[in-house]
Amino acid sequence: MLLRGSGTAGPWGWLTLLLVACAVWASEITFELPDNAKQCFYEEIVQGTKCTLEFQVITGGHYDVDCLLEGPDGAVLYKEMKKQYDSFTFTASRNGTYKFCFSNEFSTFTHKTVYFDFQVGEDPPLFPSENRATALTQVK
Repeated sequence: MLLRGSGTAGPWGWLTLLLVACAVWASEITFELPDNAKQCFYEEIVQGTKCTLEFQVITGGHYDVDCLLEGPDGAVLYKEMKKQYDSFTFTASRNGTYKFCFSNEFSTFTHKTVYFDFQVGEDPPLFPSENRATALTQVK
């Protein structure tokens, strides 16, 4: 991760930014998947971390791909064939490198465009102050 700034944040500002950046890692990628091709992605995950993989085929053929997610020991955690879109949430059972792959190997002439979002960790609340008691919540 490359952090850039104007230098006005000071050491505590950078520390806060670094802690927030480390709490949740998410990647959204759109890529071309040629016919007869397979594309894999890898991520180091700590045991006990909640993760979510979401994907959607946005162009090409019947808008479908095969998707596979494997743990560090090679155990298959998720496997779906010819899916247009899906979402899968899991909690890492061990430390290590997790692998997820998208395959278009069943297609002989149609390439696909695939979007995916892989989130590692929990998102912090968007509005943290909403969890406190207010006049409106006390009325309910």
